[in-house]
Amino acid sequence: MTVTPQQKAQHPLGRFASPVLLLVVMWVVQFADAILPGSFTGFGLRSWDASGLGGIVLGPLLHANWQHLIANSVPLFVLGCLVAVEGTRRFWAVTAIVAVVGGIGTWVFNAPGTLTVGASGLVFGYFGYVVMRVFAPGRVAHRILYAVIAVIVIALYGGSMLAGVFGVAEGISWQGHLFGAIGGGLAALVGRRARTSGGALTS
Repeated sequence: MTVTPQQKAQHPLGRFASPVLLLVVMWVVQFADAILPGSFTGFGLRSWDASGLGGIVLGPLLHANWQHLIANSVPLFVLGCLVAVEGTRRFWAVTAIVAVVGGIGTWVFNAPGTLTVGASGLVFGYFGYVVMRVFAPGRVAHRILYAVIAVIVIALYGGSMLAGVFGVAEGISWQGHLFGAIGGGLAALVGRRARTSGGALTS
């Protein structure tokens, strides 16, 4: 396997900088939203409104309040780091796929005019990726390790993930959760195909 200069230069702990950076941006945005006039949540994803499609990118960075952000921060950090272990490029690729699939699914299947904000779609996407990653090709030792990690993740977050789709309270988008998880699963399958075809993605 050829190791690129970028892979050589990247310290293992440096890979965790990506989810940390993403969280920092969310906290800075929330702080700015709290002190500046008006509200940033209007830039979220508004279903069935073409002008609101920018919310696919901006929506995950916005939160309704501090409690909303705090609730998303810990699982996003934990699950995001599990994705980032495979490299910075992989983390951002998975994040992009989850945001697009989750955003489009939410835009289509939510009630027209519904405004959706929050990073929970990314959380569900990272969960879906970590679970589906077990089925990617690789050495037996790696697949066993991924399986162990997936079992632990399911034990820790599986119940809340199911509740986030089938037992959500009013005002919470189960669509964002469901399609975020689907996006994470698709991201794992895309990575699997790239490895099988001898693409540039490596684990």
